[in-house]
Amino acid sequence: MNIGDIRSEYTQSGLNRNDLCEEPLEQFKLWFAQAQQAKLKEVNAMSVATVRKDGMPQVRTVLLKMFDEKGFVFFSNYNSAKAQELSSTPKASILFPWLDLERQVRISGNVEKVTQAESRKYFRSRPVGSQLGAWVSNQSQVITDRKVLSAAMQELQDRFKGDEIPLPENWGGYRIVAEFYEFWQGRANRLHDRFRYTRHSGGWHVNRLAP
Repeated sequence: MNIGDIRSEYTQSGLNRNDLCEEPLEQFKLWFAQAQQAKLKEVNAMSVATVRKDGMPQVRTVLLKMFDEKGFVFFSNYNSAKAQELSSTPKASILFPWLDLERQVRISGNVEKVTQAESRKYFRSRPVGSQLGAWVSNQSQVITDRKVLSAAMQELQDRFKGDEIPLPENWGGYRIVAEFYEFWQGRANRLHDRFRYTRHSGGWHVNRLAP
C-alpha cells in the first residue's frame, strides 16, 4: 500500500473572517462546544510541544483540564521530562486535532505553574485511582517492568486506606498563557482556511494565512 495515495477531500464547511469572533478565546469556546456536540472522542485531548535544552523539540498528548481568559491548563508530574523542558524554556504550543470536523486549533504562549490551591482543587476532583497514580509514577523515569508500578500502587492503597489522599509535592498544573491562536478549517483542493490571531496593542490582530 502506498501511503502517498491516502487522502481525503475536505468539504464540510468553510471559514470566513466575518464568521470569527473578535476575541480568540470566544472562538475557541465556540469550536470546543461544537466539538463536544459532535461527540468527538477525547475532545479535550491536545498535543503539547516543548523543547529540550539541546533544542530538540518534543511532543506528546495530554488532556486540557480547564481554560479561561488566563490560559489553558493541564496537569503533570513536576519531575517529568516535559517539566524539565518547561523549566529551561517556559514556552509551549498546543494542538487540538478535531479531524472529524476537518478542524485544527493551534495555540502558543508562555507557560507558568498554576497555584498550589488550583492544583489541590483539581487533584481532589480526580478519581481515587488517578490520585494514587500521581503518587505511584515517577513520570519519564526508567523502570524494570510493570510490577514496580503494581507494587507501589498496592503499598499506597494500604497506606491511604480510608484517608484523604494528599496532593503530591511534585504534581500540579501548568498554564499556557496564549499569545497566538490559529484556527484551521479544511477545504477542497487543499485550499484550506487559516486565520491567525496575534496580540497587538492590548488586543488581537487577525490575519488570513495562505494554506
